[in-house]
Amino acid sequence: MTYLVGAEAPSESAGSRFRKLLDAPGILQLPGAHNGQAALQAKDAGFQALYLSGAAMTASMGLPDLGIITIDQVEFFIRQIVRSSALPLLVDGDTGYGETLNVMNMVRAFEESGAGALHLEDQLLPKKCGHLNDKKLASVDEMAMKVSAARRARRDLVIVARTDAAASEGIDGAVARAKKYIEAGADAIFPEALTNAEMFREFARRMPGVKLLANMTEFGRTPFYTAKEFEEMGYSMIIWPVSSLRAANKAQADLYATIARDGSTEAMLPRMQTREELYRTLRYHEYEALDRSIVETVLPTIAA
Repeated sequence: MTYLVGAEAPSESAGSRFRKLLDAPGILQLPGAHNGQAALQAKDAGFQALYLSGAAMTASMGLPDLGIITIDQVEFFIRQIVRSSALPLLVDGDTGYGETLNVMNMVRAFEESGAGALHLEDQLLPKKCGHLNDKKLASVDEMAMKVSAARRARRDLVIVARTDAAASEGIDGAVARAKKYIEAGADAIFPEALTNAEMFREFARRMPGVKLLANMTEFGRTPFYTAKEFEEMGYSMIIWPVSSLRAANKAQADLYATIARDGSTEAMLPRMQTREELYRTLRYHEYEALDRSIVETVLPTIAA
């Protein structure tokens, strides 16, 4: 499949496809994909939907995750991931890039770029990674207005409301906020940076019938749990937001250190994607075959 052939594109919207996966039995597993190549590799591994992290986007641009990037820059990432994989994509919408009208503009832009879902958080700018300290929160009413605006702007995009309140307001504050966000029109809730299984279970117990997202980021406040364990705790979605970028960046650092040391890449060959593997991942020969078929159909017949 290549995105160049319109007849091969999904006929159903990304939002509708994401919603069906979310409503299906089991937990929806959403590995982070920080570019089109990662999206293809995740698809080949069998995943049915993906996640695009703001931290991964900014890091891939050489920037910290502090709310610096713009809607247009995020659209570039959305389009390449959706075009390459055709999978429904959950996108990190940070704080919505402003107030209510800005949130509506973000929703329209992301949905038109091909996103199937987005999450919106209740931090204030300058925002921080959810697993860092001293985050500043918007008021409940301000965040609820943003959620309501996102709901009004979407066609069928899935709206996930994220709350970072657990660290400063405890589980009671996080649950109270989450309930307000559901009332405002959120389809699901993302309680960020819970620190143990008891917190995850308690949050789910106090949000009956609500779709919940768990964040299994490395090097954060949340201990390691498997997708099955999160499902048993009452969660409907799990993301591994920056894992692909972390692995790629570590490999690149090792590569550059090897070149600096050896003046050669030979020692890294066993850890490299081969040309054959790259072309297979990119569907290179499908594009070649498409080009040949078009050329063959337009060649004129020359009379003898």
